[in-house]
Amino acid sequence: MSVNLFKPARAFVATASFAVVATLGLSSPVAAETAWKPSGPVNVVMHTKPGGTADIFIRTLAQSLEPMIGQPVVVVNAPGAGGATQMAHVRQAKPDGLTIGINTMTHFTSMLTNLKGTFSVDDFSWIASTQEDPIIYFVRADSDIKSLPDLVAKAKASSGTVNIGGFGPVGSMQHLGTAMLESAADVKFNWVGFDSTPDIVTALLGGHVDVGVSNLGPTAPFFESKRIIGLGVLGEKRLDGLPDVPTFGEAGYEVDTSWVQVRGVFGPKDMPLELQQQIADTIHEAMKAKTYQDYARSTGVIDSTLGPKEYDAFVRDVSKIASKQLEAARLLQ
Repeated sequence: MSVNLFKPARAFVATASFAVVATLGLSSPVAAETAWKPSGPVNVVMHTKPGGTADIFIRTLAQSLEPMIGQPVVVVNAPGAGGATQMAHVRQAKPDGLTIGINTMTHFTSMLTNLKGTFSVDDFSWIASTQEDPIIYFVRADSDIKSLPDLVAKAKASSGTVNIGGFGPVGSMQHLGTAMLESAADVKFNWVGFDSTPDIVTALLGGHVDVGVSNLGPTAPFFESKRIIGLGVLGEKRLDGLPDVPTFGEAGYEVDTSWVQVRGVFGPKDMPLELQQQIADTIHEAMKAKTYQDYARSTGVIDSTLGPKEYDAFVRDVSKIASKQLEAARLLQ
């Protein structure tokens, strides 16, 4: 029987999201007197190379965000050290809203593992949540692995030499999902960490890893061209964009299906709360644009609309949940 350690945090998201909608109104227009009007270009610092899931998110959102704020959105890719390069860039910025970053679940797990003592939740302002996104496992179309049971069988036969490539080091969000499968199937894999989804796909297609892990957004063209096939979705239900790919549970492996990718917006410490709220409201309004919604729905992304107070509370809550997941995977000292 699986234990859903993340469920309390998901319940918190649902409750807080309702509170945000109730506060802003069903249409939640950005009022002129509270709209975010930055004084110059807004630098959005990424922890991945161009082409990753979070990178696609902000570049798509920029199409509707730029006209609203009257300034260009400049995407600054700063990959490296599981997010450390990006976090250092954001932490040292002025708290004026001109430099912000996109975070994922890996930021929270990293601050508990390889970046513990270097960064902490208190070093930043947690401005807004934006997305929830299940991760998927996939292989080359010509792989002898055609399903999750095939993957498990190969791992048992090869004593942990099956290479799985995903974002971040041991302890990252995607690695913890893999650790859940290891536990559920009583097998061992060899984790290979990368700095972006394009690197993961390149390594997979080049035969350097056996299995890739990512989200649907940046991998969709490779599924459409039939260069890769899906093995399983770590989520509660199948993705609309990959209806033939089963969930881990359907394949017979009981894992915490609420362990989904979470993306949000954060900034340097001590940003005024009023400014944070303006940024959150404007971003959430920009997410309503058709260009953004078409992208989000086609990739199976779930919108999330927590503001600064709610998102800060969520970050602290989910960090506790991540700590439990890391302990369960025996990755905390």
